[in-house]
Amino acid sequence: MKLLTFILLIVLANSLPLRASEPPNIIFILADDLGYGDLGCFGQKNFQTPHLDQLASEGMRLTNHYAGCTVCAPSRGCLHTGLHTGHSYQRFNGKIELRPDPQDITVARLLKSAGYHTALIGKSGLSGNTANGKLPNKKGFDHFFGYTSHAAAHRYYPEWLWRNGEKITYPTNHGKEGGEYSGDLFLAEALDYIEQHREGPFYLHLSLQQPHADLSVPQEWKQPFLGKFEEVPFKGDHYRSEQHPKATFAGMVTYLDHSVGQVIAKLKELDIDNNTLVIFSSDNGPMSEGGWHKNYFDSDGPLKGGKRDFYEGGIRVPTIAWWPGAIEAASESNHISAFWDFLPTACELADVATPPGLDGISYLPTLLGQPQPEHKYLYWEFYEQGGKQAVRWGNWKGIRLNVSADPNGPLEVYDLENDLAETTNVADANPDIANQLAKFMEEAHVDSGLISFKKKK
Repeated sequence: MKLLTFILLIVLANSLPLRASEPPNIIFILADDLGYGDLGCFGQKNFQTPHLDQLASEGMRLTNHYAGCTVCAPSRGCLHTGLHTGHSYQRFNGKIELRPDPQDITVARLLKSAGYHTALIGKSGLSGNTANGKLPNKKGFDHFFGYTSHAAAHRYYPEWLWRNGEKITYPTNHGKEGGEYSGDLFLAEALDYIEQHREGPFYLHLSLQQPHADLSVPQEWKQPFLGKFEEVPFKGDHYRSEQHPKATFAGMVTYLDHSVGQVIAKLKELDIDNNTLVIFSSDNGPMSEGGWHKNYFDSDGPLKGGKRDFYEGGIRVPTIAWWPGAIEAASESNHISAFWDFLPTACELADVATPPGLDGISYLPTLLGQPQPEHKYLYWEFYEQGGKQAVRWGNWKGIRLNVSADPNGPLEVYDLENDLAETTNVADANPDIANQLAKFMEEAHVDSGLISFKKKK
């Protein structure tokens, strides 16, 4: 009996993550403008995403997870800093970058202090647009390869990219067309990085461009979908022209799926999968631009809205967490969480203190099937299209539009438990709920020195 007990203890010990003596590697893979309904495991029927579906079947779907905002730069700023857009510095797209330390301390800086090697590959979320190719290194990333300008990241055939402050040129590329696809470059860099740092611990933020416009993917990824859909050719504007937008979009998402599959395969090949947490998500809801519209493939799934909206389709994003031996396979959580929760989650994994004053709450307990502290509410603000605010409080959702014209204007109120698609504004029937949501908006918003809701004079 003693021998049997001893054997069982050994088996159990080997099946658990080695959190105390061996902090896990952390990989956060971020898609760009991928909608809640764009993956097979979240309901997509027009094309298949087998690698991400497999990730979900081996891990956990987070069905109530939210992006930091409804466009790129502010959303990613929340991911890096653990602050929502009522408190963060980077609240808008454009020429802005996170400030030097000790301001805007990033998750990379904190993990680096805990002994992690840190890398950012792809589209930097540390700036909306900057010519400073060393910015990611200065903000805590030991290694950086990619774009520091989100406008430049609209192009899949870059004339140049940054690698640790050095400009790497691609003479055969011309922005909208070329010989070297950025996705191939980023995937190769990521696989090489994992290979080099297999001993760990490492933190890799792999920030991919697909399926953001330009609509662009190598021909072999588009080819299987040609002739399958009724197409409306796009003549081009700021974005490249494309004769087959639907086939190209399907090819872009399947390319994205392939890239994730390659990362997982590398972890398994190196036998480090059991000590690596992989999180996959998207920076905001689905776009309708560059020849694409979210309605073509029902990219918002059961939700309403898309990019630049604060309806659920604009901010609720398809999210998967995978950690063999730690996260229960084929599990699902409806825990209400957001991008600003990633920093405290990573800190808890690395056994490093989370800085005070942040908005995030670690969701590591959810991943491990343990009791989970909950948010009082989630908050967002957005400065385009007249200004917008949103709050989620339990199953209640409040949205205020035209904030710049009327900062104290009426709220739309939705009961997400009974109306996930936000079809019926129930503010008039629930005045106390509307008032409480408005109070949360006032409480959560701190004026920014860079941008304001105030109407321009």
